[in-house]
Amino acid sequence: QVQLVESGGGLVQPGGSLRLSCAASGFTLDYYAIGWFRQGPGKEREGVSCISSSAGNTYYADSVKGRFTISRDNAKNTVYLQMNSLIPEDTAVYYCARKRSCGAASDYWGQGTQVTVSS
Repeated sequence: QVQLVESGGGLVQPGGSLRLSCAASGFTLDYYAIGWFRQGPGKEREGVSCISSSAGNTYYADSVKGRFTISRDNAKNTVYLQMNSLIPEDTAVYYCARKRSCGAASDYWGQGTQVTVSS
């Protein structure tokens, strides 16, 4: 069955970095876009980034542009989110989701990984 498993979250100080991973199984990752989303405490879920199936196109929310980088390794069935210069406002549960394209709705979601930015 389709599964997406996030990992790499944790507690980091402001200015620090984390790399999240989204491991995919049960489908051919090459054919799908993957989006990263987050939901902070008391906030709505928001889109953070997306990478197209070919990795030819990447998208970022304005709040993370220049700090986060999305990438994928189809051979490893994994999509990554490199997060640098983290700020407390980045504190959230981060989810990855499968999409037919970055403009399409997500059809499968991972369980999420907690990122906490605090001194």
